[in-house]
Amino acid sequence: MAIFKCSGCGHIQETSNDYIGRRAQCPKCQEQTIVQNTVNYIKKLTEKYLLQSKQLTELKKELQNINGLQNQVDILEVYDALPIDNLDIHNTDLFSQKEHYAPIIKWFKNKNITAEIDSGMMDTTGFFDEIAIGIGDDFNTIGPIISQIKYIQSKKYDTVKLALSKKSDKEIQAIVKFCNMLYTYSFVTRYHFQKKEKVIYMTLQEIPKIKSFFNGLWMEWFVLIKILNLFLEKNITPAIARSVNIIFPNNDKNELDIFFINNHNDPVCIECKTGEFRQDLNKYFSLRKKLDIKKENFILCIFGLSDEQAKGLTSMYEITLVNELSLISYLKNQLV
Repeated sequence: MAIFKCSGCGHIQETSNDYIGRRAQCPKCQEQTIVQNTVNYIKKLTEKYLLQSKQLTELKKELQNINGLQNQVDILEVYDALPIDNLDIHNTDLFSQKEHYAPIIKWFKNKNITAEIDSGMMDTTGFFDEIAIGIGDDFNTIGPIISQIKYIQSKKYDTVKLALSKKSDKEIQAIVKFCNMLYTYSFVTRYHFQKKEKVIYMTLQEIPKIKSFFNGLWMEWFVLIKILNLFLEKNITPAIARSVNIIFPNNDKNELDIFFINNHNDPVCIECKTGEFRQDLNKYFSLRKKLDIKKENFILCIFGLSDEQAKGLTSMYEITLVNELSLISYLKNQLV
């Protein structure tokens, strides 16, 4: 059989071979069209399809290459745009600039995930970072003090009494120094140390930001500053953000404590915990799978966790566990 395909309206029908090469009138629109041999027509149509398919594949490859180059350009632009020579990471708004964390927004966008970043979360011109370092660098001594402050806040009291008589002289010296720093930086409104009785009295601030800080945000600040110090040491400035709010396509929401793109263009997510954490291990594993981040790049930093526990739990679960002391050495050796 021959085939008739109207060049006007696209109508197709089979017809007798006697009409091959002759003009016929379309029964629908009356347009004159030449009748073709069916085999030849299908052959031409197939060749055209294969050619277009090949061209489409090549275009897709070119587009992927362009996107890859654009990602590299975005990162290079950020590296070049943020000078870190003589940078005081404890007193800068450099990392709160939108251009700095743009690659993070783009990474989530490519996964159809909406990311919201509050630029103020990266501004270190305040004193949150200094206090956080004071806590994390001596967590065994200062950690219990923070737990007591957190408890007093939860009971809606404003006065903290710290009895230090059972502490060693070294511990007392560290606690007094820390509490004095709290007062100096206005994290408490009143501070008094009764040296003879070895008792400290403090009156807490009612400011929501400071309450949130003692409730756990100090850990994010500690990890952030430690990582920024590592970047400074390596003379790099990868895109990094704190308290990243994300919304998945199904409207599930999560907040990521620390997120950065390393110099291999891989995403790194760090979640911070203290106290009981075991009930959250499966939650973090599920989050890692949803984000499609490698196990070694999804890190749960547990303050006060022993190295032995961290190693054992990492081998058991599909996430990486570290403590506040081993975090930076892990990042230095594995990721940065």
